[in-house]
Amino acid sequence: MALFSASGSKIFIGAVKVPGATDFTAADFTSETWTEIGEVESIGSFGDTSELITSNVLSRGRTRKAKGTKNAGSMEVTMNSDYADTGQLALRAAAAARDSYSFKIEFADKPSAGASPKNSVRYFAALVMSANDQADEANAIIKLTSTLEINSNVVVVHASAT
Repeated sequence: MALFSASGSKIFIGAVKVPGATDFTAADFTSETWTEIGEVESIGSFGDTSELITSNVLSRGRTRKAKGTKNAGSMEVTMNSDYADTGQLALRAAAAARDSYSFKIEFADKPSAGASPKNSVRYFAALVMSANDQADEANAIIKLTSTLEINSNVVVVHASAT
């Protein structure tokens, strides 16, 4: 199995994306216009986690467990603050809105051979809950931190050679 570094990964913001009654597919994101969010230092973790459902059975003295609804979680994105970056400006604007927005994450993991190698991508809709400035200490870069509440499934498109 090949290992891939997070170095070279990118995150993009798109337009308002309203989650529907069914999960998204990659085709739902093909007409999207993407704006890269620049100076990203950390994207954080994301993906479905099932809610735990429990039932305490009296006669067995045992807790029974089942999987419930799925939640793709919250994502903390940290960037070097850049007031001229169009992606960061779009992120700040989305934080002021009430809508979910399209997001794309692209990893730098395409195969080294093939007719037209492509990186893997992740697509989802998220609410931009915050876009906060962070100033830690004198010898630190001013950061922009943003919390994304993923409001849909995460569509996984694997890297390919074509």
